Amino acid sequence: MAGWIIAAALAGAALGAGASDRLAPLPPYGTAYTPTTVDERGLWQQADEAERDLRDSPAVVRDPALNAYLTKVLCRSVGEDRCRGVRIYVVRAPVFNASMTPNGMMVVYTGALLRLRDEAELAALLGHEFGHFEMRHTLASFRRGRTIGDIIAWTSVLSPYSTLPASLIQLHFSYNRAQEAEADLMGLRYLAAAGYRPLAASRIWERLMAEQDATALGRKRHVTHRYSAGFFADHPTELARATYLREAAGADGERGDDSRDAFLTAMRPWRASFLADQIKLNDFGGSEYLLGELAGGQWTPDLLLTRGELYRERGNPRDLVSAAQFYQQAIDAGCTDPIAWRGLGLSLLRGQQEAAGRAALKTYLERAPQASDRAAMAMLIGEGGVQ
Repeated sequence: MAGWIIAAALAGAALGAGASDRLAPLPPYGTAYTPTTVDERGLWQQADEAERDLRDSPAVVRDPALNAYLTKVLCRSVGEDRCRGVRIYVVRAPVFNASMTPNGMMVVYTGALLRLRDEAELAALLGHEFGHFEMRHTLASFRRGRTIGDIIAWTSVLSPYSTLPASLIQLHFSYNRAQEAEADLMGLRYLAAAGYRPLAASRIWERLMAEQDATALGRKRHVTHRYSAGFFADHPTELARATYLREAAGADGERGDDSRDAFLTAMRPWRASFLADQIKLNDFGGSEYLLGELAGGQWTPDLLLTRGELYRERGNPRDLVSAAQFYQQAIDAGCTDPIAWRGLGLSLLRGQQEAAGRAALKTYLERAPQASDRAAMAMLIGEGGVQ
């Protein structure tokens, strides 16, 4: 229970003295730390090298509007003085993660953006990473040293994303449970000070637990959540984090702004791409949960299209029937993406509905005359090619 005791103690420390329902004020801002020792200067040089490599990486999303939005949310969260020296890089990878290096480089993965629901949750994520930065946890982690096992483990997580520079992966730091809890609670203080809804921080972890359950069930594994982490774990459990963040938010947890509309507007141009990346994870249970949670009972054309892709990729006989239904529902709901007709045609053909399948594929080629798979689809249509 050591990890849970530490987290609970830190949650208590985050509350104002004598006021269980108010978060403590933010600490005074100090100027950015300057490296002094040989080890520190070496760490800064590694971070600078990783940032130079990342600038040229095809994994980076370079959309000015998206990057400006994230910077605006960070500055509102931690203050203009704190955020002035931060450079944010959005990295195309469908995993829930973000990180920050001691030279001021913050990396946010698109898988995290897909799983957030509003601006308050985004502020909680960015504030957590800035908390590590402000409390110099990266420096402490560097001094403690990283094992080859840490690097191998992180490399295996990101191995499908080969466009990420090796220098960034090697710069990964493993914080201990106390540091993670400190950063969680510092992020919560930023959240409250900026006028965002404090409960946003705990809700992220509640949904991540549910997604992990769905992934485990989809892979026929046992589902369990514990307050205490294993002896070698370097993070508090999701259950512990959700609990102490909710308790620290106190009676004012529901008060504040979530800016949901602004968040959805900023993410709308990218959601289809982020959803397509999610399907490539080969995680049927987790992806199905995520799509349902995003829909919230209102299945939009892009979510129906993605659900069709998910079921078609798994490809069981019943899945093909469901996939065809989802594609058709997406089309009926106003979907204009030619991929909907491609998926519908392939699902129907594999389900032995050849005439309907060929008709759908013909519509696909009419809507996407420059499709890279035109020759293959024309062969499936079986009409000697499509002019």
